[in-house]
Amino acid sequence: MSYREKNRAAWNRLADGGSRFARAATDQECANPLGTLDSRGWLPDSVRGLNVLCLASGGGWQSILYASAGANVTVVDLSPSMLRLDEREASRRRLTVRLVETSMDDLSAVESASQDIVHQPVSTCYVPDLAAVYREVARVLRPGGLYISQHKTPTSLQITRRTRDNHYVVGVEYYHQGPLPAVDDTSYREDNATEHLHRWEQLVGGLCQTGFVIEDLVEPSRADRTAPVGDFRHRGRFVAPYVRIKARRQGDQPKQRQSIWTPD
Repeated sequence: MSYREKNRAAWNRLADGGSRFARAATDQECANPLGTLDSRGWLPDSVRGLNVLCLASGGGWQSILYASAGANVTVVDLSPSMLRLDEREASRRRLTVRLVETSMDDLSAVESASQDIVHQPVSTCYVPDLAAVYREVARVLRPGGLYISQHKTPTSLQITRRTRDNHYVVGVEYYHQGPLPAVDDTSYREDNATEHLHRWEQLVGGLCQTGFVIEDLVEPSRADRTAPVGDFRHRGRFVAPYVRIKARRQGDQPKQRQSIWTPD
């Protein structure tokens, strides 16, 4: 199976099985949708009338919140089961949401320079070529458009197991190529999904190389000192699982000036 086929099947199972990653937005959250989406103040004061692409974010949460705030929402996801949750919640709340079943590294169904905001939860670990995702996001965003994305950190994906002394073992090489191997510690891994490790130079440098300026970067905390050993929040005390990045799409990039060398 290709990585797309395997991950589609994995996320269909998660959605159909009631995964916590397929939780629809609640009435309370929809009453303050931007506050729910944006604890850091990265979004504009209003998104009413803006075109928002919820990228690889099916499940009935992000798209419903943006639509509740008045945005024109397109949600892209590889999993039809995840998209059905968006369709169900939009119908129930009488909201309009455009659904596109495709991979995040192929946004050919989305018009170039058509989006004001692209908002992407943790998902790039499911594709081998992060640069392809960034190129597609840059293409569909208007100059000045906002790209909010969250990713699994490289170290989090390198963890393979926990020792008897409750030390977390970095057992995957940093320059690992290809799909990640199965691991004993699955705190931040999804069952039966194919995942890939992307290095910091790819996560951050790749954004800059694709025409984005990074405006902020945070590591959302998942640490809890009261969490029992084996809980994902216990591991979050020692390894930051995620990084969240706010980036702005620049206009056409100036042509690189050629260096002129003259002898002394």
